[in-house]
Amino acid sequence: MTGIEYRKVLTVSKPFKSLTKSIKKTGGRGQGGRITVRHRGGGAKRRYRLIDFIQNNLDVKARVETIEYDPSRTAFIARIVYPTGRRAYILSPQELKVGDSVVSSQKQLPINPANRLPLKDIPVGAFVHNIELNPGEGGKLARSAGTSCEVIAKDGGFVHLALPSSEIRKISETARASIGVLSNPENRMVVVGKAGRSRWLGIRPTVRGSAMNPVDHPLGGGEGRAPRGLKRPKNLWGKGIRGVKTRRKKKPSNIFIIQRRKKKLRKK
Repeated sequence: MTGIEYRKVLTVSKPFKSLTKSIKKTGGRGQGGRITVRHRGGGAKRRYRLIDFIQNNLDVKARVETIEYDPSRTAFIARIVYPTGRRAYILSPQELKVGDSVVSSQKQLPINPANRLPLKDIPVGAFVHNIELNPGEGGKLARSAGTSCEVIAKDGGFVHLALPSSEIRKISETARASIGVLSNPENRMVVVGKAGRSRWLGIRPTVRGSAMNPVDHPLGGGEGRAPRGLKRPKNLWGKGIRGVKTRRKKKPSNIFIIQRRKKKLRKK
């Protein structure tokens, strides 16, 4: 997305200072000072915007002050102000504009963008974001640009949601969610374009396993472009990748999954 397209939506360039905090960069290193997560480091300096994922100021109508860019997430954020003067950042859905009203409640509300209410009061077919997995703990699902979940059924104290991954999951009807599809759907079409821009984002280079030495990777070594020499690809630690299931078979939340996500067909 170009700078001109950004300016069509965003209203300010600098964040509200009291709603931000500084974050310490780890460079992918753990407590022992060793790299525990590869390919992280550097990046432009940024301040973290404090997003209100719970919105527990109930039944108070807030006004949207600004729509802003957040370097820590893909969706845009909205700054809202309550009648008391208190301000907060929330995730901004599409169609939300400066001057609109936003309400969070535990009872029935108009189905307007960014309004937050229990899943049991949201009609079937509606699209929601920032969804709680457990009532009162704050939104966990559908928080990235252009995403949402669809309410497809209600049954026995649970609401069935179709997630962006195609998984169908049931969640307590008292858990709350915000109405609408999140903003900035064009984010998926952004082309990084050059290695330097990845470095600005704090992403360090990724080296192919086949380009390493045998001592460094299971796929390393050989003269010239050597074949893999193994049945299936492996990561640095010899674990299978590409199509290997990683979810624990006895994970407690398995009982809430009605239909697992569909496997994507690989391009030939």
